[in-house]
Amino acid sequence: MAAAPWSLACSSRVSRPADLRRTAAAPADAPQQLRLGRSRRRAQRTVAMAGSGKFFVGGNWKCNGTKDSISKLVSELNAATLETDVDVVVAPPFIYIDQVKNSLTGRIEVSAQNVWIGKGGAYTGEISAEQLVDIGCQWVILGHSERRNIIGETDEFIGKKAAYALSQNIKVIACIGELLEEREAGKTFDVCFKQMKAYADSISNWADVVIAYEPVWAIGTGKVATPEQAQEVHAAIRDWLKTNVSPDGASSIRIIYGGSVNAGNCAELAKKEDIDGFLVGGASLKGPDFATIINSVTSKKVAA
Repeated sequence: MAAAPWSLACSSRVSRPADLRRTAAAPADAPQQLRLGRSRRRAQRTVAMAGSGKFFVGGNWKCNGTKDSISKLVSELNAATLETDVDVVVAPPFIYIDQVKNSLTGRIEVSAQNVWIGKGGAYTGEISAEQLVDIGCQWVILGHSERRNIIGETDEFIGKKAAYALSQNIKVIACIGELLEEREAGKTFDVCFKQMKAYADSISNWADVVIAYEPVWAIGTGKVATPEQAQEVHAAIRDWLKTNVSPDGASSIRIIYGGSVNAGNCAELAKKEDIDGFLVGGASLKGPDFATIINSVTSKKVAA
């Protein structure tokens, strides 16, 4: 049966940059194929987490919700039975952070969806890290594709925002990911590693950073990457961290997947060894579905 057009576009034809291992036999004009190497061989034997960090699930509520709908969602989350060995974070719109912080179970931490690049002041419409700390907000999502591609934030700007947030003890969910045309052109690794380098140029301590790989073509489209496609990129990111940050960092930094994750596909994705959790969009607005995604950590434990 012929594959759907988007399936062809999401093939593993992604290029390997010069500073990472590649096969030498391919001609110069041939598309580079992703090389999994040792990660693939491990995955055939076990699908336990390659990293040492705790499974992590974040819910990005984006620009959604009202006081009433958020109150209902918080009630659903408070009533849910959640696995204990998962870090859970939700990111409401700014104006509802205080409401959520004051009513949500302490089992779940609260994130902002954006933060200013430095100390507050005459920056109309912005929110400073100091203000997030003041209301007890522990996390921030930075580098999301909607901020990059709609608002126009650059890699360097995002890296500096991340560094300042961390300096104020705000933990960072650092997003990266390629556009559909970049994947089709075989540039997935080039794009993701360039975005990673911008973070690395500004961040010296990665202890409070979670990396979220979100292929842009899969965000809100219903077109989720296959578990194999997601695992390929996650393994490559971990390889990049080992080379460009440190071997310990490559093990301890969590790499989570985002892009149309839902209650139906999370279990298969969770089984992949380099997928350390999820950043969830639309499904995080449904309490029972979000709980199912959180509890998909059991698939990883069973598989291991």
